[in-house]
Amino acid sequence: MSIDAAATSQDLPEPTLTWPAISWIWVRHLWSLLIPVSSLAFLWTGPHPWYVATLFMLPPIFALNADSNATVETRRPVTSMPAWPFDALVYLLAALQILIVFQLVHLYTVQTFFSVDTVMVLIVVGASSGFSIITAHELIHRGTLWEQTLGRLVLATVLQEHFYTEHVRGHHVKVGLPDDPATARFGETYEAFYRRTVPAQFKSAWRLEAKRLGDPEMSLFDTRMLRNRVIHGLVLGWGLGFVIWYQLGLASFLVFLLQALMASRLLEAVNYFEHWGLRRTTRRVQPRDSWDTHSWFTYYGLTGLSRHADHHRAPARPFQQLDVFDEAPMLPTGYLGLVDMVTDRNLDFRKLAVQELRRRELGPFSPETGPEEAEEARTTAEEILSQTTPARAAFFGPNAKGERGARVVLRRTAILLGVLLALTVGVQFENPDTLSFAARFALNAWILGAFTLMIRVYRALKEKDLNDSVCWCVAMGMLFLIGTLTARALGVL
Repeated sequence: MSIDAAATSQDLPEPTLTWPAISWIWVRHLWSLLIPVSSLAFLWTGPHPWYVATLFMLPPIFALNADSNATVETRRPVTSMPAWPFDALVYLLAALQILIVFQLVHLYTVQTFFSVDTVMVLIVVGASSGFSIITAHELIHRGTLWEQTLGRLVLATVLQEHFYTEHVRGHHVKVGLPDDPATARFGETYEAFYRRTVPAQFKSAWRLEAKRLGDPEMSLFDTRMLRNRVIHGLVLGWGLGFVIWYQLGLASFLVFLLQALMASRLLEAVNYFEHWGLRRTTRRVQPRDSWDTHSWFTYYGLTGLSRHADHHRAPARPFQQLDVFDEAPMLPTGYLGLVDMVTDRNLDFRKLAVQELRRRELGPFSPETGPEEAEEARTTAEEILSQTTPARAAFFGPNAKGERGARVVLRRTAILLGVLLALTVGVQFENPDTLSFAARFALNAWILGAFTLMIRVYRALKEKDLNDSVCWCVAMGMLFLIGTLTARALGVL
């Protein structure tokens, strides 16, 4: 039992839940295991043939499809629920991330770096590593030292331990203000935000720690720096990486870096849309200073992350107790769908965000905005809304400027051949005794052609307005068939 309300009715009496009702709420939150368990299954079953590896993309694709078309979840929490079942889930997710990193680097003691599995590390394991930051985020806001330490350890596995300092003592204090590096500015693209925020957040964390130790301008060689938590995180994260390199080899170290890079990209995609274009005008953080979503899948699959406005009102509140607020601007879809939108179709996101801010009179459209800033915002908004999202072009179609012809075809053919050559050299370096260079080049060309065909089949089915998951299942099924037949033919030869 829970009350379906949009948080303006905060005075409604709280219901009393029975244990079956509490259990059912907890079971729904088990959706948060989908991405890490899928990642672990990928690692436990590797190495994979090239036509099998891609099948592990399906669970993240199903999750993305579910989150992009999720039902609304606005039921209010019940504060009388026991915390321990939900705490146990958070601890399990933290343990899974540590196990996933261990399995990843162990896999690459027997797997080659130049393989389709490495691409899947970016997509499957990278998605799980990005998800692990949500778990760490929950832990670093807890009140006990051991939970905060566990959260910092999880962050170190993706080389983001400084997030602990910057997020808790920086972002939560400055959110929505011009000097907060984690608040995306009105009109800012994701790529521009990423280039700005990554070094700025690290610098902010460093300054915060130096200030805590007594001198914001202290030298790196000051003995007080031995207690600098940012340095501790660097030593832990990169120390782990170099131990992996020394003990397990270069390939294990490189995939460790790849999953950490993907985690960083996903973290900043979330930071980007959680406060895009908003400007705080009050001393205390208000619900209108953060974007929310009512996506059912984001709430249960990403441990309550959808209720970001309430998290900024009460940072120590556990995920299952976060509330919803009508005052917060609404994102157009769930978090997974938003990550895909802001990274791949950023203009679409900015158009929708401008319309929502204008409708709610938030951000630069607030009545409290000065005339110069309001005029600048109006100009930026009209510029964004007037742009047209370019259609996807085929590889040998017109380029970004609409040019086509022999020069474009030759340039792109040269790129394709360069990729094939680099892959073949890499594979031959790792497996010098299996095939000749010419045979390996031909096989790689065939594999690349099969993947190209898979993507074309997917796009052709999407044009028929079929479900995205169905399109991918058909396209990957075709790739699996081609790969199976290829393996059998090579076996006969």
